[in-house]
Amino acid sequence: MTDITGRTAVVTGGGNGIGMGMAKELARQGAKVAVADIIPENAEKVAAAIRDAGGEAMAVTCDVCERGSIDAMKNAVHETFGPVTLLFANAGATSFEPLMEMSDYDVDWILQVNLHGVMNTTRAFLPDMIAAKGGHVCATASMAGLLPGWIPVHAPYSAAKAGIIGLMMNLGLELAEHNIFTTSYCPGGVATGMKDNNARYRPARFGGPGEAELHVSDASTNAKSMAFYSPDAVAPMVLDAVRNNRQFVFDHPEQRAEFRRTYSGIVEACYDAADDWHAQHGTPEANPEGARLVTT
Repeated sequence: MTDITGRTAVVTGGGNGIGMGMAKELARQGAKVAVADIIPENAEKVAAAIRDAGGEAMAVTCDVCERGSIDAMKNAVHETFGPVTLLFANAGATSFEPLMEMSDYDVDWILQVNLHGVMNTTRAFLPDMIAAKGGHVCATASMAGLLPGWIPVHAPYSAAKAGIIGLMMNLGLELAEHNIFTTSYCPGGVATGMKDNNARYRPARFGGPGEAELHVSDASTNAKSMAFYSPDAVAPMVLDAVRNNRQFVFDHPEQRAEFRRTYSGIVEACYDAADDWHAQHGTPEANPEGARLVTT
């Protein structure tokens, strides 16, 4: 079990949407919460609401695409609340444009904030957890990362979110000896305000910020038709998974059918094809040198 009460937690992207819900629920369950966001007034609004409700919270500005900004955020949290043993790497951005219609700035931003932002933030706070001999990293991935064939016109986003899942699962193996656990949260439809606010979070070096509303392609019909829950509704589900050290947390159980189609259907069929190939052509002889290339 991962205790929450009395611990210091950082929530990136905490000024709105899922991060806001997580920050408030963490405080309700007794954590000291650092609400980090690229928009300072959003972070302060959430932190103030937590304090008004009797919790402990601070607001801190952070651009997760910049290691220096993450380091400054970490230093500020240390000065106020001390070492961090709960990290919710939640900051993200999205797009629904065809890959070849996206600019280099578009692609770089989506990959940087969603994947590198999680990587950079995790690396910054792991020393605290290793020193404390325990901790938990929960990263917000997406069902579009677990099921990248589910929503079309979502390629860089799906790639980045799939990368988060790989990062969390592999890192969990690496950190087990330190009593540090990892969780990938894969939202399946949460009302975050991203459609209205996505461009506001875009740093200047990636061509932002802006005020334009997010365009959802007609090809991405699944993204338009799903049920969207509130951040306050999903936050307790996420913390329940963290307390129980689950590797994943999902919020839409009906999406199991799409999981089965992808993995029990598509992936299993590919394993069947591999079985058939070996049966027809024989199993290749193993290289006696392992991964080393042997040339003649």
